[in-house]
This record gives sequence, structure tokens and C-alpha cells, in this order.
Amino acid sequence: MATGAIRGSRIGSGPMGEAERGEAAPRQRIQYFCANDHETSLMFSIEADVPESWDCPRCGLPASVDAENRPTAPKTEPYKTHLAYVKERRTDEEAKQILDEALDLLRSRRKSGDLIF
Repeated sequence: MATGAIRGSRIGSGPMGEAERGEAAPRQRIQYFCANDHETSLMFSIEADVPESWDCPRCGLPASVDAENRPTAPKTEPYKTHLAYVKERRTDEEAKQILDEALDLLRSRRKSGDLIF
């Protein structure tokens, strides 16, 4: 440890405490309730516009001020693969026709001597 070091404070720091910093702004405590029965207590300034909903810090679901009418979780669609989206757009007959066209084109290019990788 270096000599002359002062532990527990930094250079240029002043005295700590309410008296030196001034009075804290008046605040209000607001309770938010999510669908998983989590309660979140947040402090807002008296002058601040309190939001109707807030994301729960524990589960991430939306929470509201009204404990009786808690918001429900948003619907999330399961992950779809590229093939699932293609199957939504095309019927099996259309897919077979497109595959046959692509194979005919490939075979004709091979017969003509094109390099196909």
C-alpha cells in the first residue's frame, strides 16, 4: 500500500450528508402488479407523470397500478423456420412443379457442359 493514502474517500470529495447536498425532492411510492403476482415498488417525484404500466423487473411482463386488473402476458408466436413460411405460401402441387422446373434446368445445364457448383 502506498504511503499517505487515505482509505475510504477519493481526492476532491467533499463532506457527505443531507445538509451539504440540500433537501431531497418530495417523492411518492407507486406499486405495480404483474400477472405473476410480483409487486414492484418504485419512487417517483410528486411532479412526475406516473406511467400506467411498467415492465416487471423479475419476469419482464407488463405490470399495472391496478392490482385487481393486472395486464395479461402478450401473445408470442412460436419460431417458424424458412420452410414453414414457404409451406404457408405454396401448396404441395406448386412446390412439386417448381422443383421439377429447377431439376430440368439443372439437367440441361449439365448436358451443355456448364460448371455447376
